[in-house]
Amino acid sequence: MSQLFADRQAQRSALHNRYLNEQFVRVLKTIGYDVGFQKGQGQYLYDRDGARYLDLLSGFGVFAIGRNHPVMREALKSVLDADLPNLVQFDVSTLAGVLAERLLKYVPYLDKAFFANSGAECVEAAIKFARGATGRPGIVYCAHGYHGLTYGALSLTGDSNFRTGFEPLLPGCTPVPFNDLAALEKALASREVAAFIVEPIQGKGVNMPTDEFLPGAAALCKKYGTLFVADEIQTGMGRTGRFLAVEHWNVEPDMVLLSKSLSGGHVPVGAVLTRKAIFDKIFNQMDRAVVHGSTFSKNDLAMAAGIATLDVMESEKLIESAAKRGAELRLALTRMVPGYELLKEVRGKGLMIGIEFGPPKSLRLRASWNVLETANKGLFCQLITVPLFKDHKILTQVAGHGSHTIKLLPPLTITEEDCSWIEKAFDEVIAGSHKVPGAIWSLGKTLVDNAVRRSA
Repeated sequence: MSQLFADRQAQRSALHNRYLNEQFVRVLKTIGYDVGFQKGQGQYLYDRDGARYLDLLSGFGVFAIGRNHPVMREALKSVLDADLPNLVQFDVSTLAGVLAERLLKYVPYLDKAFFANSGAECVEAAIKFARGATGRPGIVYCAHGYHGLTYGALSLTGDSNFRTGFEPLLPGCTPVPFNDLAALEKALASREVAAFIVEPIQGKGVNMPTDEFLPGAAALCKKYGTLFVADEIQTGMGRTGRFLAVEHWNVEPDMVLLSKSLSGGHVPVGAVLTRKAIFDKIFNQMDRAVVHGSTFSKNDLAMAAGIATLDVMESEKLIESAAKRGAELRLALTRMVPGYELLKEVRGKGLMIGIEFGPPKSLRLRASWNVLETANKGLFCQLITVPLFKDHKILTQVAGHGSHTIKLLPPLTITEEDCSWIEKAFDEVIAGSHKVPGAIWSLGKTLVDNAVRRSA
C-alpha cells in the first residue's frame, strides 16, 4: 500500500477532481495549501519537498498523541497479527469491555459505555437515549454550537452554512444563546425537553462559558427533569488540561460524548458514557438488547486504538502537559495584545486556544479591514493563516464560517521549542498585517478578487 501511495501521490489532485470533491481541490490551490504532504510524525508534517510543518490542526483534533505514535502502531499491528474473532456479533468483545472499563475510571459518576464510529454517531445515540429514557421529544442546544453533520446532529448545529439546502431537519430541536441561563430555563420549563446538549467550550469560535453557565445549566436540568449531555468530542481526552473540560467547572453530566482523540487518528471510534438508569431504560429487556447499535462500532482495531491512546496519554502525562504548555502559550500570545490593534483577545483552556482579531481604530487599517469584511465576513483571518503556512510552516485554521478567530488545536505532544516557533511566527505575521500597503494586504486583495468572482 505504501508503494501504491508513492506511485500515485503525484496524481492526488487529479484523482479528487475526477472522482471526489473538486471544489476542495480548488480551495487548496487558491490559498496555496496544495503542497502534497508525504509523511507525518508526532506534531509534524512533511511535504513533497521534505519541508517540515508544525501541525496546529491535528486532523480537527484527532491526533492528540501525535501522528503515527509507535505505541499506536504496535497496538494495531498486534491486533492484525492475532487473528482475533472480530465482529462476531453473536458474542461480546473483550477489548470493548476493557476500553469501557478504562474510560469509566476517568468518569466515576457514570456507569455504562456505548461505542460508535464517530462523534456524529455519538450525538445521534444521545438523542435517541435521551428521548427513550425520558419519554420527552425536545432537545435544546446552544446557538453557534457544532455537533456534527448527520441529520440529528445537524439539527443541533446552528451554522446556516451547514444547514442550508438540507432542511427541514429533526423537529423538536430548540436553540438557546450560549451563556444565557434565563433563556435555558425558559426552554426547559415546559418539562417537554429530553436533553440539553452543550459543548463545554464551543469549538466554532472557541467560545468560553462563564463560570456560572455550566453549573447553572446542570442545576436547571435537574430541576426540570432534563438530561445534561456534555459533547466532549473535541474538548475531551485531555485537550483542555483535564480529562473532560467540564471538570474545570465541577459539573457531572448525565451523558458524556467522546470521539476524535480517542481514535489516536487511525481508526474512527466514538463513545457515549452514561448513567446506568438511562442505559437500562433503552436496553430494558432481552428482546431490546440490540435496539440501538452499529455494525462496526466495537471492532477490535477501534477498541485497540482507544486503549493505546489512553496508554500513551497516561505514560507520557499528556493531560498535564496540555495544561502546562497551553497556559504558557496563551500567556505568550496574550502579551502581544496591547501591541497590535487588530489583535483583540486570546482565550481557551489547555491546548484549545482561540486568537481573536477585530476592527482596528486607525483610519488606514480600518479602511483595509472594511474592504475585506464587505467582500466576505471573516476574510481577515486568512491574511494570518496563509502566511503562517507559507512563510512559517504552521498549519492552523479559522475557527468557523465568518469567524474572526483562529483556533489552535495541536497535538498534546508539542514541546517548549514548538511553542517558541508558534509565538515568533504569530508575532511576525501579525506585525505584517499592520503594514498598509504590504505583502499581507496584497494577499488580501487577491482573496477579495476571488470572493467577488465567486459571488458574481
